[in-house]
Amino acid sequence: MYNRFGTTAEMVIQPVEEKGETFLLAIDSRGLYMTTATYVDRPSADRNRFSLTRENTNARLVALGLDPDALWKDNQHRIQAVVVETRKVNPLKASKRGSR
Repeated sequence: MYNRFGTTAEMVIQPVEEKGETFLLAIDSRGLYMTTATYVDRPSADRNRFSLTRENTNARLVALGLDPDALWKDNQHRIQAVVVETRKVNPLKASKRGSR
């Protein structure tokens, strides 16, 4: 199920240990970010996904010995896209609506 603001289990790449804490490395259309298990599969927004700490995720991953570019390329399939279904409009009827 697509969650617009939250983190789903499908978005999680792997757990990461940093300074004695366990974080989950996740991916979305804006890039990689680190979150905690308390925000995964919840109906509320994930504050780690939209916070400013996201900007230093690549530096944190390099410090942990991980390659952010390789992780991004290998996990692009995890990015969830929104499929918006639009109604088909009959062009003949649409042109008549404007003349009223």
